[in-house]
Amino acid sequence: MTVIRNWHVKCAHLYTAGILAVFMLWPAQAFSGIAETLASGDVALEKKEYSVAEKLFSQALETDPENFRVMKSLAETKIGLKKYQEANDLIDRLLAMKVSNGRQVLVTLEGETEALEAELVDETVILEEADKNNMRNYLNPASSEPVAHYRFFFLKTGKMELVPKHRATFKYIGVPRQDRVYVQEMQSDVKIQLIQAEGSGAPTEMVSIEAGCFQMGSDKGAQDEQPVHEVCVSAFKMDKFEVTQRQFQQTMNTNSSRFKGADLPVESTTWIEADIYCTKVGKRLPTEAEWEYAARAGSTTNFYWGDEFDPKKANYCDQSCSANLRDPNNSDEFAFTAPVGSFPPNAYGLHDMAGNVNEWVADWMETNYYRMSPKKDPKGAFRSERVMHGGTNNKIFRGGSWTTGASDLRPSNRKAMWVDYRIDSVGFRCAVDF
Repeated sequence: MTVIRNWHVKCAHLYTAGILAVFMLWPAQAFSGIAETLASGDVALEKKEYSVAEKLFSQALETDPENFRVMKSLAETKIGLKKYQEANDLIDRLLAMKVSNGRQVLVTLEGETEALEAELVDETVILEEADKNNMRNYLNPASSEPVAHYRFFFLKTGKMELVPKHRATFKYIGVPRQDRVYVQEMQSDVKIQLIQAEGSGAPTEMVSIEAGCFQMGSDKGAQDEQPVHEVCVSAFKMDKFEVTQRQFQQTMNTNSSRFKGADLPVESTTWIEADIYCTKVGKRLPTEAEWEYAARAGSTTNFYWGDEFDPKKANYCDQSCSANLRDPNNSDEFAFTAPVGSFPPNAYGLHDMAGNVNEWVADWMETNYYRMSPKKDPKGAFRSERVMHGGTNNKIFRGGSWTTGASDLRPSNRKAMWVDYRIDSVGFRCAVDF
């Protein structure tokens, strides 16, 4: 698990060896104020002198607390120092800022009070006395030594101009989109490190499920939920909660989840990864019949709590959901995944058997399997049976998720996908025989 760390200066073509030499040999003459501090910090960061860079970027941030460029550089420095929580706090501030389509800034020139809207084209351009530019006379270099400039495109005049750094200050109008994407990727790796530092936590709780029979399927659902048929399962144990990222990461040494958090359910896992995880911890994926039996918890209604949907009982696609099937009238208080156990358990004491993330089960999908399923401990269709009866090469997942509507949270609902399919709405929990 490697933390992403790139030098944050995007205009790499400007930072040639010669320019870096200018930074190191003439910092005081080349530019002043925050620009000097920022450039010195850039050099320290590139040389992996993290303590020096941290001091410089912190000074710059005190001068300009809302400068996303400084915050991003300081966050990268904190990562280099393995101060992951401090880096994450800075990144949270960055991600809360407005997003801009370009490098839009407000520029204040020396001797002027009005801030001008502009686009920052180049962060550093080095000019010598012999160089010609299109600036006003008073902006021409007066010294024979190289001078660092900004290149701005001023919106009011429609002109591209070079401005010495010591004669201009600017503030970003929001965070450029490409920088925001970079910061999001950086935070993903930072959160992996934070999760790793928390350790595996308490041992996984399991719930004992007594043997019993139930009516599997629904005559109100899709065709693959029919016919309703009696199934009897032997006693087994099932994880009380969906497998968390904390648990998965400690065992698998990886975490592909979109929404990072130690106690959030691991998602974006393939069926193959879920199967390997359960095996590694001495368990297995539950069968489809075991899963539905446990989800129903003795109920015969549409949902384990009754026939009518209750948005307070599960994490589903509510009014904050981006999908077209969202429920505009209700909120479950979570825009994405919720920490496991955030909603009431069913009668067996199992949490999130409806919603949060879909859960992989052991069985292959076969649409007509219910017509030939054995009554006692059905294991799902075998490969040969799937070929004979038109089965798919997909594994089943159950339970609905934060991206699905209320109907998918019914315990009888069935969905399936390829064994190597990865999406941010699918996770799993494990089972074990008595």
